Amino acid sequence: MKFETTPLAGLLVAELEPRRDDRGFFGRALCERELSAAGVADTRVVQVNDSYSARRGTLRGMHYQLPPSAETKIVRCIRGAIWDVALDLRPDSATFGRWHGVELTAENRRMLVIPQGFAHGFLTLADETEMLYFVTAFYDPERERGVRWNDPRFAIGWPEAPTVLSDKDAGQRDFDPAWHLPS
Repeated sequence: MKFETTPLAGLLVAELEPRRDDRGFFGRALCERELSAAGVADTRVVQVNDSYSARRGTLRGMHYQLPPSAETKIVRCIRGAIWDVALDLRPDSATFGRWHGVELTAENRRMLVIPQGFAHGFLTLADETEMLYFVTAFYDPERERGVRWNDPRFAIGWPEAPTVLSDKDAGQRDFDPAWHLPS
């Protein structure tokens, strides 16, 4: 795996290092040792989630979980294309409130490694898009949180307006530290 840093501390873009021959290629999509060497503190994957979106313009996010159920996510697009966004909600972070977006596609095989304390969401850029999420904590509905995708405080730069959005995501609250941050 190859890692690229981003402007947000701890947020990484990961790429496969394919070994090619006449059959095609082989590459690691996940390696605990390499993640740890790249500075990822939480590497024990306990759940792999699959997300399918039928239509371009589907927005999912901005989701995260509070401690002790906070999770590191490794996100990969395995069909189609997305604009993937991570929003730093770590209260003590120098980049608190900043976001970073990356285009992930089935063809580029890039992944976003999202540390604990970040909200995550994506917008599909193609019909028939499918994602895999490797996560380090089990889903905990009591500690689940979300920030509204278009909260003016964060001004996330989505490449286009969403056309498909769940009622839950459309109804997320604007940022309120008393509710969104761990106490």
